[in-house]
Amino acid sequence: MDHPSRLKKCEQTLIEQDLDGLVVTHPANLRYLCGFTGSNGLLLFLAGRRVFFTDGRYTQQAREEVSGARVFIAKGLLLDDAAKLIGKLSSAAVGFEAEYTSVAAADQMRKQVHNKIEWKATTGLIMRQRMIKDAEELRIITDAVKLGAAVYEDALRTICPGVRESEVAGRLEYAAVRAGADGVSFKTIVAAGRRSALPHRRASSEPIPKRGFVVVDSGVILRGYCSDMTRTVHMGSVSREQRRWYEAVLEAQLAGIGAVAPGKAVAEVDQATRRVLRKAGLDRYFTHSTGHGVGLEIHEPPRLANQQSERLEPGMVITIEPGVYVPGKGGIRIEDMVVVTGSGSRVLTPVTKQLIEV
Repeated sequence: MDHPSRLKKCEQTLIEQDLDGLVVTHPANLRYLCGFTGSNGLLLFLAGRRVFFTDGRYTQQAREEVSGARVFIAKGLLLDDAAKLIGKLSSAAVGFEAEYTSVAAADQMRKQVHNKIEWKATTGLIMRQRMIKDAEELRIITDAVKLGAAVYEDALRTICPGVRESEVAGRLEYAAVRAGADGVSFKTIVAAGRRSALPHRRASSEPIPKRGFVVVDSGVILRGYCSDMTRTVHMGSVSREQRRWYEAVLEAQLAGIGAVAPGKAVAEVDQATRRVLRKAGLDRYFTHSTGHGVGLEIHEPPRLANQQSERLEPGMVITIEPGVYVPGKGGIRIEDMVVVTGSGSRVLTPVTKQLIEV
């Protein structure tokens, strides 16, 4: 990963924001900026310096992983040692990650330094960088999507009446790790029969019924980057009404993908999926946003929803995942990962979306 370029770009952002420094503690942001994968780290940008703080458990790991910053092993709280450096300046405006910093931690920072140090809450400075994936990130994400697709295809063969939802999920997650994944992006969702009408129903010990939809929403982590996909199959023969629902969701999903293009407002993509479901009389059963960004974290900006003003840019990786959830009857969701290109979009997920009857 090109950590030096990322660090320099972040420093340029600080100049634009009139900040003399920035305290970074969110694990995904630390990994993105300097490569550290441990659980306790702090990266300090300060007056042209970059210092990375961690504790003694990560001495060797930090020296092997951290790029572009001096490594300092703290004997106490990382923030205490960072504050000592900050306090040496006669005056400074130092930012901190407001969305990841507790009120108690913010109060502690203010107490640690003299009153000529101004602490400024910042939001999304690093995430705006992370939204646009570089070529290496796109290669890893593509590999993660392929791995996730392969283990889904394997797990699909275990879906049959009487098998517990949790068994299907467990087989999928075990297969992912055996295939080389770091782990799974989230607890695998397997929701069968009436339970498929619950959009984020985690796999339970309930058996899969002889008839009804089965929603499988799964993802893997590969070299730090997440994948996300959802497919819906049907146990037994599908009814005419259920087929109509499925075809409406598929049409909505394809309309959403077709609306993805650089410069397009994310709300327009959301509206494209909802128009199809509205025409089919099913829009009231679509109860979540159309999609979200994916990268080092499973849910990242942009959020593809109504009233969101963000515009798509080349290099963004997003999901398109409309669904219909009819209480007491069942639900359908179809989800692909899509990369925004210079001229439109490219679907990364290689799994068929045709309705499968098991």
